[in-house]
Amino acid sequence: MEGFTAQLKAVLLKAGCRFERQGKGDHEIWFSPITEVRFPVDSKIKSRHTANAVLKQAGLPKQF
Repeated sequence: MEGFTAQLKAVLLKAGCRFERQGKGDHEIWFSPITEVRFPVDSKIKSRHTANAVLKQAGLPKQF
């Protein structure tokens, strides 16, 4: 089963979000200029619900 991570990162980059640093384990810390909040992105997102939750933290509408 293919994950949602690559698609999610593409959506985040298009919206102006940026990678800030590596987090703990296999997580990355991203920053959203929309919400001005840092949020974690897992490297192996397999659930559309998790992908949509990340988009919500970034201030973006559901896309998956």
